[in-house]
Amino acid sequence: DGWTEVGKALERTFEFDSFVDALAFVNRVGELAETENHHPDIAIHYNRVTLRWWTHTEGGITDRDRELAAKSNAL
Repeated sequence: DGWTEVGKALERTFEFDSFVDALAFVNRVGELAETENHHPDIAIHYNRVTLRWWTHTEGGITDRDRELAAKSNAL
């Protein structure tokens, strides 16, 4: 599914055709994060977006992070 464990987080970089497409994806992820009340770390580099899902209070990856990573793939 494209996700790897980096440190104590699930991480994946998505690549898009343009900055506008990358930004639109970030906005969709933001809507998901707000709906789920669980927020990833997000980095934008022109047409690439790197997401890191992890649970701060648990100090690592939980089932919820895996679920939201899968939902991110569907966006």
